[in-house]
Amino acid sequence: MLQSTPVTVSNGSSRQIPGDAVRLFSAPVPYLTGWDLQCRLHEERLLGLQPDTVLILEHQPVYTLGRRTRLSDWGGNEETLCQTGAELHRVNRGGSVTFHGPGQVVAYPILKIDRYAAGPKQLVRRFEEVVIRTLRYWDITGCRLDGKPGVWVMTPVPQKIAFIGVRIQRGVTLHGLALNVDLDLAPFHRIHPCGLTDCPVTSMAAQRHTSISVDDVKQVLAQAFTEMILSF
Repeated sequence: MLQSTPVTVSNGSSRQIPGDAVRLFSAPVPYLTGWDLQCRLHEERLLGLQPDTVLILEHQPVYTLGRRTRLSDWGGNEETLCQTGAELHRVNRGGSVTFHGPGQVVAYPILKIDRYAAGPKQLVRRFEEVVIRTLRYWDITGCRLDGKPGVWVMTPVPQKIAFIGVRIQRGVTLHGLALNVDLDLAPFHRIHPCGLTDCPVTSMAAQRHTSISVDDVKQVLAQAFTEMILSF
């Protein structure tokens, strides 16, 4: 059974979100286990049985293929791609192929989109802002690039540090974002991340030239999401 820690942050406001609105998971979660939880919470949100919720976790090693993935983005050979033990799953989010694994923090917001954004593009920008705020805590400057959803760092060359892929189903979001904190980046070299043939990938640890606590990043990311929720 998955064990999560609820987070409650008021940020000086008279409003508070329910204690289970942001849930942190300490141990890496198998991808399909996390997906089953997302689906359950999504259905319960549609029925009004759950508040807007954000899951913050790490995954066991897995490649996911989004709806826009081309064969050339990952090579088409599952055995070769997964020879180091990673899983491979086709998913219904937007975007192309990416990798998740320990040392990368993933956030799955299950939100009613009309509370936060006029449409998918604005929602993606809000998620990018959550990442940018989190990076700022470690003195890392996150940037947006036109036509390339996600968050980038610009020195010494543009490198992607966070990935965003969202699905909106009956007005409620699924999937979310992934932020590279402190992990081996080699799995990204086996694919074209986000379908980009020239997409250098970096991490917070690589940018700071030191190890970074994944648990600390989970807490700060939770704070950033909570502030976004509380602002509406």
